[in-house]
Amino acid sequence: MSLARVLMIASLTAFVLPLLSGKLPAALLQGEIRDAESGQLLPARLYIQSADGTKWFFAKSADPKGSAIIYDKARDQKSIEKHTTLSAHPFVAELPPGKYTLTVERGKEYLTATKEVAVGAQPLDVKIALKRWINMAERGWYSGDTHVHRPISELSNVALAEDLNMVYPMSQWVTVTHTLPEKGRVDPQPIPTEPIFADPTHAIVPRNTEYEIFSVGEKRHTLGAVLILGQKEPLKIGIPPLKGVAEEAHRQGALLDLEKHSWAWTPIIAPIMKADLYPLSNNHIWRTEFAFKSWTIENNWRDNPRIETDKEGFTESGWLHFGWEQYYAMLNCGLRMRPTAGTANGVHPVPAGFSRVYVDLGEEKFTPVLWQKRLNEGRSFVTTGPMVTASVTKSGDDKVQYIKIVGAAECVSSDQRVEVVKNGEIVGTIAGSAFQMGRDSFVTKFEFAPDQIAGTSWYALRCIEKLPNGRIRFAHTAPVFFDVPAKPLHPNRDQVRYLIQRCEEEIARNKDVLSKAELDEYRDALEFYRGKLETAR
Repeated sequence: MSLARVLMIASLTAFVLPLLSGKLPAALLQGEIRDAESGQLLPARLYIQSADGTKWFFAKSADPKGSAIIYDKARDQKSIEKHTTLSAHPFVAELPPGKYTLTVERGKEYLTATKEVAVGAQPLDVKIALKRWINMAERGWYSGDTHVHRPISELSNVALAEDLNMVYPMSQWVTVTHTLPEKGRVDPQPIPTEPIFADPTHAIVPRNTEYEIFSVGEKRHTLGAVLILGQKEPLKIGIPPLKGVAEEAHRQGALLDLEKHSWAWTPIIAPIMKADLYPLSNNHIWRTEFAFKSWTIENNWRDNPRIETDKEGFTESGWLHFGWEQYYAMLNCGLRMRPTAGTANGVHPVPAGFSRVYVDLGEEKFTPVLWQKRLNEGRSFVTTGPMVTASVTKSGDDKVQYIKIVGAAECVSSDQRVEVVKNGEIVGTIAGSAFQMGRDSFVTKFEFAPDQIAGTSWYALRCIEKLPNGRIRFAHTAPVFFDVPAKPLHPNRDQVRYLIQRCEEEIARNKDVLSKAELDEYRDALEFYRGKLETAR
């Protein structure tokens, strides 16, 4: 057989066999993601989805110096997160001929870009421009995700693609009581002792521990979770008891994060461990559909009308308000935790930093140490989309103080409102119709009229944005406290009763599982809240 005939048969075989199998040869999609204004290549998150929405595809870096990390998580048909985080280099993807939707995002400060493409037999080049609508770092604000479950080796790529200035991976993860964190090592590589810099303003703090207790010894029995952030040395202590872990973490300068508001033990560990951080947005808030509707529904504050539920459990709004309402109750009880946000990216179908906390460094140079210090000072706000900041001035003497809050809320949708929250109650609202169109955002600056404070109070701003698809995005500032001597803040009676109820329920649930010493910490929490009931309003 001649060489020409052999080549012809080979060519026909290469063409016919895919047709017989129902598959066509893949074509090459080549692309670049650039900043719309500067033209510079950008790191970003890329989704490639078939036109009918049923299939997802992943890209690779087209540059040997670049990186591309696939993320493929799903809970059900609605909660799907399939993307590639790309470094600032061109990308390529091999795709069967057909139509596709490309979606590109980068953190919260760029507008989402989408592009419809038709891939044929020939390579296709695409260029996608991302338009920045706000630059928070120029204003001194730097973002972070304080709950991540990814290998440390992936996080330089992820931090830049998501524009996360601070990332806290849970390098040790304990799920059984009395287990040393070293036994819960997640990443087989040695844990670095110092921050890792993806670039001068994007860093990974590598040594963190999550105690997420699902088993008491060999008995399957859930207690809850708490995060230890920014520890200096390995923790050589298990949990419970609670106080020992908290004291050692604080000795090392680490922060304690409650992780989620609805855990069984959250009302207990807040006062007993003297928790520093409260997750106003947590790892059940996703870019995709809200899925965990019935999770921990038994711990719900059932008689609180602000916590919306339906026949399946919490609505997305109800889940958010559950967390907020409990935070307000704890603040009013004197537990002045600062807000934070985390995603558990690596476990759940959610991008890193979808919920994030912004920290105000002012004109000071970004460093991980300074960022964590300012986070612990409450110079922050939490967001899943909008940006809301507040500056406060006050005057007066020891007996009477006056305040003025000047806030700025910025958002990409006009369907939003800003609420002024005082001691957990809404005392002022600005609807979207009052917003002025700014640079690709809706902006307002307002003064909350001087208000005579009869006693110790706190104020916060929250911005709630409704997207065209009905989903909710929000931002919430840290509370600002005004202390009036001899006039302490008194919680609402219903707030204290709920926290007491939760402690009593947990003591009953754990009485045959935990030791007396361990239960005594629960009883100490119960007595703390009972003491607040005596002066509740």
